[in-house]
Amino acid sequence: MSSVAGGGVVGAAAAAGGTSGGAPLHVLAVDDSSVDRAVISGILRSSRFRVTAVDSGKRALELLGSENNVGMIITDYWMPEMTGYELLKKVKESSKLKQIPVVIMSSENVPTRISRCLEEGAEDFLVKPVRPSDVSRVFNRVLP
Repeated sequence: MSSVAGGGVVGAAAAAGGTSGGAPLHVLAVDDSSVDRAVISGILRSSRFRVTAVDSGKRALELLGSENNVGMIITDYWMPEMTGYELLKKVKESSKLKQIPVVIMSSENVPTRISRCLEEGAEDFLVKPVRPSDVSRVFNRVLP
């Protein structure tokens, strides 16, 4: 549907994969739904981002522990074992990871949930179905 916070226009950073030359930005996509993972991965790859997709917050943390080049995390809110909100909190509590921007996605537009995620440090909250224009808007606003 749309981005709940922020705005902006598609810019050179988003069109070029979020970097000013060199390797494309590495985005970690986290969603327990294989369909939603495929959709968001496809949108990100079509914008020339490098994408690693995992099916849980736990796997995301494992990957973040071994990968030093993740430039952004986009995660579903509702997942078993660890919600996207819990993943957000763990990332923002970590001195090693807290600088990585986190975007939360959900099929439910619940204002209190959105506010809580933004207050905890999420860069944005996207309501599913996520569209390419939503991703472009977020990346244009968040990335230098």
